[in-house]
Amino acid sequence: MRTVVFDLDGTLADTSGDLIAAANACFRAMGAGDLLDPIRDAGTALRGGRAMLTLGMERLGRAEDIAEIDRQYPLLLEAYAADIDTHTVLYPGAMAAVEALVGAQYRVAICTNKPEGLARMLMTRLGVLNAFGALIGADTLPVRKPDPEPLREAVRRAGGDPARCLLVGDTVTDRETSRAAGVPSVLVTFGPGGPGVSDLRPEGLIGHFDELPDVVQRLIG
Repeated sequence: MRTVVFDLDGTLADTSGDLIAAANACFRAMGAGDLLDPIRDAGTALRGGRAMLTLGMERLGRAEDIAEIDRQYPLLLEAYAADIDTHTVLYPGAMAAVEALVGAQYRVAICTNKPEGLARMLMTRLGVLNAFGALIGADTLPVRKPDPEPLREAVRRAGGDPARCLLVGDTVTDRETSRAAGVPSVLVTFGPGGPGVSDLRPEGLIGHFDELPDVVQRLIG
């Protein structure tokens, strides 16, 4: 069974606003104020909590304070869980593309480096969790992307064949994951990475989800 696996942050949904709000809550509690900008730092937000904390600490001149980053990380997750969907929106056409793929007999799944519990919470709040046959998060398995096993496990749990899948994503992590798994990747150009993702030489690029079904058909039949 052919399967299309989606990254979440920066691919299916723009989650950057809520992620940055959670990081800034940590910085305010430290007495530093809001260190991250929702627009300028959106790309960092979509690389995860530790990336945001590291950037903020760099701006405080404390880039090497790994202990403080480690201390703040669970607090960031708590703040994010408490306010996970205030600013987050699905990208235009995302669910229409998922529905079109399902209608064309593809299995669909999510493979994200967001903790599984938070990913499930968010997709439930957005009302779309049940559209996907499986969801693998950063902590579902002992390894995470770019290790290929989370991608393969997402495909297996969705009822597909790991040899007949592709990964839709937005970063070098997704590109490296698909390469490690020996399957194609499709990268989106509408995320914070923008047209620069073409430098990663994925097998496919899309500027809108309307383009995805045709690209998938070309790449995995």
